[in-house]
Amino acid sequence: GAEVVFSVDCTKLKDYFLPEKREFDCIYFNFPHCGRKAGVVKNRELLAHFFHSSAEVLTEEGEVHVALCNGQGGTPADQPRREWHNSWQIVAVAAGAGFILSNVHPFKAETIHGYKCTGYRSQDKSFCVEGALNHIFTRSTPLPYFKPMICEIELENRKVSFQVPQVLVDKINRGFLELNSNHPVQTVKEKLTAELSQAFPLQNVDYCLSLLHQGHLNGVCHSNVFWIILSPEETQSTEEISNGLANAVLFSHVDFYRDTDKNGWVNAQEGCHISKQYYLRPSLLPYAQAIIQRGAFLPGTLHVLSGPVFRKCLITPYSMPVFHEMVFVCAVNTGAEDSCIQMLVNYIKTSIHSLHQTVSGFKPNLNLQEATSFETELNDFAAFESQVGKIQYFICMETDTSGSCEKGSYVGIIRTAHYELVSRELVVVFASLNLDLLAMLICGISDWRMLWTSDTRFLRQFPRGELRLFKSFSLYPPSYGHDVSFWVPDGEQFDEVAFHTIARQVSGEMVISIQLIDSFQQPETGRKSLCYRLTFQSCDKALSRREVAEMQLLFRKEINQRLRVTLR
Repeated sequence: GAEVVFSVDCTKLKDYFLPEKREFDCIYFNFPHCGRKAGVVKNRELLAHFFHSSAEVLTEEGEVHVALCNGQGGTPADQPRREWHNSWQIVAVAAGAGFILSNVHPFKAETIHGYKCTGYRSQDKSFCVEGALNHIFTRSTPLPYFKPMICEIELENRKVSFQVPQVLVDKINRGFLELNSNHPVQTVKEKLTAELSQAFPLQNVDYCLSLLHQGHLNGVCHSNVFWIILSPEETQSTEEISNGLANAVLFSHVDFYRDTDKNGWVNAQEGCHISKQYYLRPSLLPYAQAIIQRGAFLPGTLHVLSGPVFRKCLITPYSMPVFHEMVFVCAVNTGAEDSCIQMLVNYIKTSIHSLHQTVSGFKPNLNLQEATSFETELNDFAAFESQVGKIQYFICMETDTSGSCEKGSYVGIIRTAHYELVSRELVVVFASLNLDLLAMLICGISDWRMLWTSDTRFLRQFPRGELRLFKSFSLYPPSYGHDVSFWVPDGEQFDEVAFHTIARQVSGEMVISIQLIDSFQQPETGRKSLCYRLTFQSCDKALSRREVAEMQLLFRKEINQRLRVTLR
């Protein structure tokens, strides 16, 4: 019952099928080859044209299967693996047509009904399929293009609007912690809350937490927060704002790095009418402290705050410019804080043990490490929290059997503070957890960016209220390295956080690593030159060489304009 078509050019598939027959669910290409002694470059070109051709005749959720001989694909699935330059680079070639590698498995001719190997170049010599692999490709969601976004919130009993920093446009108001959400971050929060409610009376205070905060953050570098500056005039409509008439102005820390007072606060430039300076909240702890100081606090009750927080940070595997924080606050009599901490940690342990064992089959170790004896390098979450105030303990989650805490496994902190409450001095215990890191460690998600993907294949793996081990739908994504070197402006300290933030912005979080590979200072003039290597890679989307080249050019332009460096 099948229709057989002969002499089909695989690089022009749509020319051989009528429009109504161009919706294929699956396209197979077993052992493609240009013929004769074609080298790897010509075969890459063949695959590139084939994938572009397939994209024109494949259904939205269709698959492209390509079988290659052992070593040709150039992925880690090939054993032994060829050097990248000597392979067909199939994942990079497919990415150019918008495809990602979603599965790969051994090619077994005997399992395919009717498949027959006809030999090697029509000779008696058999075609070798030992170690051959079948590569299964699916469509990627397109790379996003983020337009400027205006966020409207209520602040000090009035509505205000502000422009969202571009690097956060796809992360504002995602609703991961809403009641009807099946996102793993929400599931982890629900399980923790349910477990702690067995030991403490709970009170949620999420409803009163503004995205914007005002005031000093003691000990925190001002280049690590997203500043928002609002003028005192009445807020205008969204339409007026989008037309450029808004009175909400956004500045990056780069803009006022050179014009701050001795306390690090911005000096408004002449002609700029500014009354108050705000920043996107980098932590929920100031809100917890404000609740206590207002007297809206019940001793003995565990108050729970949760929501996204925002921080500028260097690009590392566990550094997140936004994540969901959960804060527990409880007041106890002086001298009882140690037992409160232990009880709090025990119930958190029980909850996480239960979740992790359900997902992966074994219990992780959850340990407290005293801050005073802390020597291991912290991840970004713990390092930032340690700047905010005095920390008693770090909460470390060990997910292997080595007994050591990896850099990314510091998922929480515990601190204490003395307050005068209800005419007596009480000790308030604060516990802060990074829900995103917890979800990653429990579900085996290796890249924090996957939590924010718009690809529906992510959430499909987590039905309502159920956590599972995550299975990536984009295997062995290609990576691309680009170097940039420049002269630093004379007499100025190079702002590395700003450098990394610009890389995040222009690439849409496609830069996974920035390494300083060379530093040079001219003896005669004292001018300093830096050379960095940027590695681009997507965890969920097809990313092509051409797209990366465009990002790199834009990055060079942006650092030249915003950091005033001289490109080499």
